[in-house]
Amino acid sequence: MKKVRDYYSKKAGKENYPARSVYKLQEVQKKYKIIRKNNNVFDLGCCPGSWSLYAAEIVGPGGRVTGIDLKPVKVKNRAAEWLEFIQGDIFSDISSPATGRFNVILSDMAPQTSGNKFTDHVRSVELAARALEICRTNLKSRGNFLCKVFQGEDFPGFVSAVRKFFKQVKVIKPKSSRSESREVFVLGMNFNK
Repeated sequence: MKKVRDYYSKKAGKENYPARSVYKLQEVQKKYKIIRKNNNVFDLGCCPGSWSLYAAEIVGPGGRVTGIDLKPVKVKNRAAEWLEFIQGDIFSDISSPATGRFNVILSDMAPQTSGNKFTDHVRSVELAARALEICRTNLKSRGNFLCKVFQGEDFPGFVSAVRKFFKQVKVIKPKSSRSESREVFVLGMNFNK
């Protein structure tokens, strides 16, 4: 267990990513190609910035990546003009969105864990449900959505909700996720408004 954690953390450091979480997105991207060159990407709960940096490398200067988080994000910006970070709250600072603005919406959000598995699960599903709500007004037709959520009794209901809006839905447990973690990622492809 510790060996896996050390491997991905060290790899992230060597490759100049702020966190090991980048390899979860990288694994999904390699298999499903959810982000493309020139895409506009919205990264919810983006701190410390690894997913945003990786997405910016894919979209290139013809695209744009916007990350939002409660915490300020301070990373060495390798994609200066097409990557921006906003300090804000997804529950209050995204009230009047520009409809159909993004090709991809990412969410690696997680609640502050309490140690109570049920409470943490419920809070995780609330964040995931808000991310899906943001998709409904901000995602372009045929866009993609990747969202972290903790497994538990409300998880099947969340997956069913995603299925209502996407033609293809997958539940993914990336190899770089810690085996003891209850996190999985729900991937919605081909958004159907």
